[in-house]
Amino acid sequence: MLKKIVLAVLVALPMMVSAQTVKIGLVDTQAVMTVLPSYTEAQTKLETIAKQYEEASKNLQTELQRLYEEYQQLGKDALPAIRERKEQDIVECEQKIQSFNQKAREDLGKQQETLMSPIIANVQSAIQSVGKEGGYAIIQELGAVYYYGAPAEDITPAVKAKLGVK
Repeated sequence: MLKKIVLAVLVALPMMVSAQTVKIGLVDTQAVMTVLPSYTEAQTKLETIAKQYEEASKNLQTELQRLYEEYQQLGKDALPAIRERKEQDIVECEQKIQSFNQKAREDLGKQQETLMSPIIANVQSAIQSVGKEGGYAIIQELGAVYYYGAPAEDITPAVKAKLGVK
């Protein structure tokens, strides 16, 4: 008798497990982030910093152009030491420009990370909170999903509401 009960449970168990559905949520994090005031503020700061670096880079390019024009204006009878000095000035200016542009890119990347990290963490926290409250087993980025066989729910509005934005 006990064997029959155990056998019946073993047969029914896979059917009960497969009857449960997995709740899947989809979220468009870009749509959430772009409506956050802190994101807009961070983007404005990054644009200001980028413009400052761009202006400084243009000034260096202008300086290089001036040095190159001076070099071209040297006559054929210019002394070799003067010609070499002008060439060296051009090379040094080119190196300065390359170094500056590299440092500017690195700093801009650091600034972006510094400004965006708290925003990303805040959005992730809201997603996790909505996931726990809604009983979602999986929450996936909306843009990365091509197909799901199970029904999925867009939780973007719930995440925005959790963050207090529309």
